[in-house]
Amino acid sequence: MGASPLLSPTFLAVFLLCFATLLSLLETALAETRHYKFDIKLQNVTRLCHTKSLVSVNGQFPGPRIVAREGDRLLSKHGIRQLRSGWADGPAYITQCPIPTGQSYVYNFTIVGQRGTLWWHAHISWLRATLYGPIIILPKQGTPYPFVKPHKQVPIIFDTEAIISQALQTGGGPNVSDAYTINGLPGPLYNCSAKDTFKLKVKPGKTYLLRLINAALNDELFFSIANHTLKVVEVDAVYVKPFETETLLITPGQTTNVLLNTKSHYPKYEKPPHSRVSTGKLRLFKPVLPPLNDTSFATNFTNKLRSLASAKFPANVPQNVDKRFFFTVGLGTSPCQSNQTCQGPNGTMFQASVNNISFVMPTTALLQSHYSGKSNGVYSPYFPIYPKIQFNYTGTPPNNTMVSNGTKLVVLPFNSSVELIMQDTSILGAESHPLHLHGFNFFVVGQGFGNFDPNKDPAKFNLVDPVERNTVGVPSGGWVAIRFLADNPGRSMVYALSPGSAHKLGSEDGLDCVRWKSSKSETTSSTS
Repeated sequence: MGASPLLSPTFLAVFLLCFATLLSLLETALAETRHYKFDIKLQNVTRLCHTKSLVSVNGQFPGPRIVAREGDRLLSKHGIRQLRSGWADGPAYITQCPIPTGQSYVYNFTIVGQRGTLWWHAHISWLRATLYGPIIILPKQGTPYPFVKPHKQVPIIFDTEAIISQALQTGGGPNVSDAYTINGLPGPLYNCSAKDTFKLKVKPGKTYLLRLINAALNDELFFSIANHTLKVVEVDAVYVKPFETETLLITPGQTTNVLLNTKSHYPKYEKPPHSRVSTGKLRLFKPVLPPLNDTSFATNFTNKLRSLASAKFPANVPQNVDKRFFFTVGLGTSPCQSNQTCQGPNGTMFQASVNNISFVMPTTALLQSHYSGKSNGVYSPYFPIYPKIQFNYTGTPPNNTMVSNGTKLVVLPFNSSVELIMQDTSILGAESHPLHLHGFNFFVVGQGFGNFDPNKDPAKFNLVDPVERNTVGVPSGGWVAIRFLADNPGRSMVYALSPGSAHKLGSEDGLDCVRWKSSKSETTSSTS
């Protein structure tokens, strides 16, 4: 008798192929196309006893939330991997031209391999200070969370009331912000703000998923809830090994999902004398936060962040490196413009730089010039991969603090593995630099204080389960090492999110460094 066709290898292969195709079609059928319309307009907002006109989306501040599932297609983004759609990544004059007043643009992209919390924001001049909102990415239909299902999910956006116009005009450092806000509200500790307080009503003994977003321009923030412990479960739309903490650190541009388990009852010793007393008369508990300069806490917290590194959620860390880069990140100076008085050191202007080069904004989008074959004169592909002049980066700074200027890139071959060391400098004072990578996630394989030692520090890199994210803070007076795979063609970038010190590294294929300058016209916008 002949062999049964059900056992035939050819039949089995065809069956498996058809079954895999059916699953693929089923997943496609389950995915949705979600439409969001954003109207950019001026809106009067009253905070801190003053009414100001600010740029908003749909008249909301903060802007509306975008909700989607992994695999959904969005027509309408900070952190979304624009796979094969780099022209819609948002940064003005990098991937695309700004959206002129009175005109529109359709963002069309699919969420692939991400689930958690991200956010969208404007990407020209300083409009990001008010044009932003949350992106909530739910798991695919039928796919559970790798943690307990929450009773409710709550987006919480931190920000500051930014004061930047004077800094842009004088070249000096920005003033201290007027207030910190939660979901756009200052809270009861500020004048005229008792009613402008974010309040979260909870039920006893329930689990809440708080989706935290730091949209502040230049402030690393501590977050805590009095008398409660938080469990960190996700950062930058990537699951992490869960761990508990009373306080967490979140850098500008970063997102963190935490689980909050509410108490079963109000503390007995604080129970109000009358059962029907209003919540406004309950005692306000205040958490104890670390000092602003507590680098020890910051280091210990960031060291706890580890990828799941499981079969379902692997940590695909590049084990071998094709391209290595060493970038110094810090402040320098530029000459004051004629007929202008500047408040920088010795009458100069503060200028941010990477490897002592400050980016000059082009008038033609870089990606547009690349694909049209007209990049000559628009940018140079010869950005230095190491500082031209080496010095004791965290020690005594050099006497000459002037930076050079240029529109320069580093071109990366497609699918190359990249290691990038970002080193803070003490020029004009050491400070932390939040840096965000467009178009890619990366693995934070190492960090430390002082100068990076290429002979000793790589031996301590975590290549097993390092945290995967899209934004990282370069420690003040220290360094951070990241690795990623350049598998997303187009022009992406790493840029600093702090005012007066925005740097960009782009991947064009490549990398560039940017000094984000104020546009002459504030009437254009592009979102990211």
